[in-house]
Amino acid sequence: MTVTLEVRDGVGTIRLDRPPMNALDVATQDRLRELAEEASRRDDVRAVVLYGGEKVFAAGADIKEMQAMDHAAMVLRSKALQDSFTAVARIPKPVVAAVTGYALGGGCELALCADFRIAGDNAKLGQPEILLGLIPGAGGTQRLARLVGPAKAKDLIFTGRQVRADEALTMGLVDRVVPAAEVYEQAHAWAARLAKGPALALRAAKEAVDAGLETDIDTGLTIERTWFAGLFATEDRERGMRSFVEEGPGKAKFL
Repeated sequence: MTVTLEVRDGVGTIRLDRPPMNALDVATQDRLRELAEEASRRDDVRAVVLYGGEKVFAAGADIKEMQAMDHAAMVLRSKALQDSFTAVARIPKPVVAAVTGYALGGGCELALCADFRIAGDNAKLGQPEILLGLIPGAGGTQRLARLVGPAKAKDLIFTGRQVRADEALTMGLVDRVVPAAEVYEQAHAWAARLAKGPALALRAAKEAVDAGLETDIDTGLTIERTWFAGLFATEDRERGMRSFVEEGPGKAKFL
């Protein structure tokens, strides 16, 4: 399998495993979608880590495979490509990308689908599609601009240049830089901490933020209000408030 899902302590690790560079061919894209949908469904998965291994996250698409496609073939394939990445972005649970080595093209776009990105000090990220006479096709023009702003996104997309971890941190492309050997451990620890939280409230928070960014402020506030009121019907809300009153803040244990 080019992508696997392993669950430990409430955290599902979606692991890319297509040596040597985790090139994202059609089979890998499809498997990624399948496992993202599985992680979304499974009750024992309460948070997710995206990981490519110790040396490389994903160096991009399989260029040899893409070179053989003509316009008609890519018209048919491009929707499935985007759907694979969207399935990751729509996992209704906290998702952290553990980025080591190269995260280029589709690899960078996959990291953009996470809620949080922890990068190793050896990481290099970028959208080099312009160097092939193309543009990003798996969400890069949209998610990158929303994350770092249009000017910084255009810089990376127009030039195709790679940025090291420290610059990626400064521009907001990653959220934390750690020694490369600690990337997965820290990503798993972050996810495991959230896996102990109230699942429905975390799902609501993620959807409110993500959906709100796609619309105007009034609609976003309606989304927030609807989720906020709805959570008053949950056991987690009862448990959290009861613990606060009886034990003080931050001591609630959620199932």
